Amino acid sequence: MPDPSRLVLIPSYNTGPRVLQTVREARAAWDPVWVVVDGSTDGTDALLLAEAATDPGLEVMVLPRNGGKGGAVLHGLREAARRGFTHALTMDADGQHPASRIAAMMEASRTAPEAMILGRPVFGPEAPQLRVQGRRISNGLASLQTLGGGIGDCLFGFRVYPVGPLVAVMERHRWMRRFDFDPEAAVRLAWRGVPAVNLPVPVRYLSAEEGGVSHFHYARDNLLLTWMHTRLVLGMLPRLPALLWRRRRAVHPPLAAAPRR
Repeated sequence: MPDPSRLVLIPSYNTGPRVLQTVREARAAWDPVWVVVDGSTDGTDALLLAEAATDPGLEVMVLPRNGGKGGAVLHGLREAARRGFTHALTMDADGQHPASRIAAMMEASRTAPEAMILGRPVFGPEAPQLRVQGRRISNGLASLQTLGGGIGDCLFGFRVYPVGPLVAVMERHRWMRRFDFDPEAAVRLAWRGVPAVNLPVPVRYLSAEEGGVSHFHYARDNLLLTWMHTRLVLGMLPRLPALLWRRRRAVHPPLAAAPRR
């Protein structure tokens, strides 16, 4: 059932016509759906605005210049908080994330509203092995940075976030605006005490013939991730006592007090 406190938020940058199919699939699964067009130059802003003109459940926000995925998400989150939404499901515009799983993710969020609901990707045979194997490094580092905080996959952007805590985290830091958004958001929310719930989600890597678009650049974005993990490891050090205490309480929860007679 639709939930007036939860919305789907899709950042989009030069995704091509494929974004229309993604949006239509998301709209078939949820109401409302918001798209933040992040300074696109491929004409998709006009396509999406035309779509929204005939669909009251779709809202399109057009940013004048590209600020990165995290920047686009933050723009949408601030507006969502202003209008009273408490949770937002983020998904990519390129068709990798299955809209058919939106309802299950939202239901998990309703069951655990204090948590971030993280998709754990199940890759098909078409997935580039360099990408599949390479993410193990980031996932291992995220586990280290949170002392096993339960983040199943730190790079997969199909998630439900509690809006308030994520906006608070992002407004305190100048980073998390580009490809570093997904992993840093998960780690910093874990530091804040937001629990993680992981759900398996199939992921597709579309070919160019299918309309697949990738803006990942191995050199640039791997440097960005390296810098991100460096500052997160440094940020973990002063938090070690709190993280160790939280881990100890998770393994050995306090005993309930005996009832008085």
